[in-house]
Amino acid sequence: MTQEALKCPIPENENERLQAVLSYDVLDTPPELDFDALTRIAAHAFNVPAALVGLMDADRLWFKSRLGLDVPQLDRELAFCAYAVMRPDELLVVEDLSKDPRFENNPLVTQAPNLRFYAGAPLVESNGYALGTIAVVDNKPRTLNDDERAILKDISTLVVTALESRRRANMLGRLALTDHLTGLANRPQFDRVLESEVAHSKRTGTPFNLLYLDLDGFKVINDQYGHAAGDEVLREVAHRLVKAVRTEDIVARFGGDEFGVVVRSSPQDPAHKLAERITQEISVPIALSRGASVEVGVSVGIATCTRDVATGAILRDMADSSLYESKRQRGRR
Repeated sequence: MTQEALKCPIPENENERLQAVLSYDVLDTPPELDFDALTRIAAHAFNVPAALVGLMDADRLWFKSRLGLDVPQLDRELAFCAYAVMRPDELLVVEDLSKDPRFENNPLVTQAPNLRFYAGAPLVESNGYALGTIAVVDNKPRTLNDDERAILKDISTLVVTALESRRRANMLGRLALTDHLTGLANRPQFDRVLESEVAHSKRTGTPFNLLYLDLDGFKVINDQYGHAAGDEVLREVAHRLVKAVRTEDIVARFGGDEFGVVVRSSPQDPAHKLAERITQEISVPIALSRGASVEVGVSVGIATCTRDVATGAILRDMADSSLYESKRQRGRR
């Protein structure tokens, strides 16, 4: 991505700035009340027909909120915001776009909506990166006095606060559905996915498999080497499970040394083959940080969901019974 290709300025810290934007996980999300309220406040405060909250992506300005503009995004080379993010500490105010050499030939100026005025306050996160802008625009030239500039700056602070609150809420939501030790899905998240898969299977007739896994020999490691070593083993087992399954399969830790996998249908990779692959992966000795090498096995129970299975609870009972039988036979399969 070059400045010549986009025909607009690019900050020297563009890669870091983009990572900051992506860290908010907000691009292409639906409208939200907090941001729409701020665009309405901005439009009313400055008596303009349009106000926008825009996030600058690699090649586009995407609008989290927009009032008075029909498009969800703009090519970066057309966005006035591309110039605003160059100076995070300053407002960009253009009193007459048609008389500014940077914008006089911009289609937004020469064609509908025939914009003439732009004022944008960069949305600056804690590390100083400009994520985008809160901007007000008009189709007639105008000026901003010092008080109005201060108001626009204050609104930009409120937008950043809303972004930070949104990110914290998302993080807490993910934490609530994640096993803190392994980073896998936890039981509530797994059950939610399972019920969704059961409903899809009943609707389409597409079967899928549920695997329940229980480690063999894990208690011995905990007793001999301590719980810290046991945690190392669980993290490594989780890593190997993720490596063994396909990207579209869902892996969870239920607690202790119990795991589950939702295996979407694949004639080329049936569930029993996956179970064998998991058994082989986990049986490879695990090197502990203290220097010891330990081994665990795994017992696997498999249940297949067909249209006859009414609920996720029934399928879980089937998988649990299969696991019990596997452990009863002392098999690692």
